[in-house]
Amino acid sequence: MKLLLKLGLIASLLITSSFAEKVYKLRIATTWGPTLSPLFDAAENMAKIAEEMSNGQLKIKVHASNRHKAPLGVLDMVKGGQYDLGHSASYYWKGKDIATLPFTSMPFGLTAPEQYAWFYYGDGLDLMQKVYAKHNVLSFPGGSTGVQMGGWFKKEIKTLEDLKGLKMRIPGFAGEIMAKLGVQVTNIAPGELYTALDRNNIDALEWVGPSMDINMGFHKVAPFYYTGWHEPASEMHFIVNKRAYKKLPKHLQKILKISMRVAAYDMYVQNYDMNAKAWEKMKKEYPNIQVKTFSKEIMAAMKKANSELRAELSAKSPELKEVLDNQEVFQKRTREWTKMSDYLYLKDNLE
Repeated sequence: MKLLLKLGLIASLLITSSFAEKVYKLRIATTWGPTLSPLFDAAENMAKIAEEMSNGQLKIKVHASNRHKAPLGVLDMVKGGQYDLGHSASYYWKGKDIATLPFTSMPFGLTAPEQYAWFYYGDGLDLMQKVYAKHNVLSFPGGSTGVQMGGWFKKEIKTLEDLKGLKMRIPGFAGEIMAKLGVQVTNIAPGELYTALDRNNIDALEWVGPSMDINMGFHKVAPFYYTGWHEPASEMHFIVNKRAYKKLPKHLQKILKISMRVAAYDMYVQNYDMNAKAWEKMKKEYPNIQVKTFSKEIMAAMKKANSELRAELSAKSPELKEVLDNQEVFQKRTREWTKMSDYLYLKDNLE
């Protein structure tokens, strides 16, 4: 009996040793080009953290969009198994599944801290897994841009009449809101945006914020920079093929999730720092930039259009309604604290 126990122990140690030495190689496809910081950085940081935490047992190869040639096809590639993981934003496939839309951002919705609280201490993460289950993938927060700016405009927008007939690049749900207000909405590839604005093919465009806008050069041709309303917390997402995930040992599954969570938050704070530095540079080199806020009349019309669109889409998708209703309840509760803390602190110290 003792001999059998000893043999069992030896066998167990050999199996454990062999198991610990096995290397698991995964690939992640991103929507971003290799120079698009901090979006592309998030995937690279995640891979680096996972490899270090696993002592090299988990190796993840990051492929930029110029490698796989399908920047908006990340969900399909991960779902189909061509890639094990992906890094993108859920509103890029709202045409495939409208219920995924709120997990990136909604107009007049949650701020980044509120949204992270919803994901990890509310129902957000569970609802996200429920929505993505039909696609055979898991989804996790992948880094936030925070509040995105409302866009660059060649002329000042004072009234609702100024929006009518305006040609603007603004995608997603916000684009549908603008269309209801009479804007001629278009979607143009990122590489063509500056040229379109410079040559008056469009009158305005929305991109992200100073951190990523500065390299695009929009501030050189459109002096009016409007504050945000449409994407208060644009959260990117890591998506993971379920089959690939289940093949990983439990400890590597945990390491992968921790790595994604750390990389996501790091992208948020990295982008915050980049925004501050970029805005400082913009102001210094282009003092003609004018920061504007949409009038109360325009904001009221945007909110009205937003409510109407939410109701229309919710009536068509019970899944979307469940997510939006859950977000709304969470937002009402947490917004009271946001007002008491961040808003009043800033109000008292900036005036």
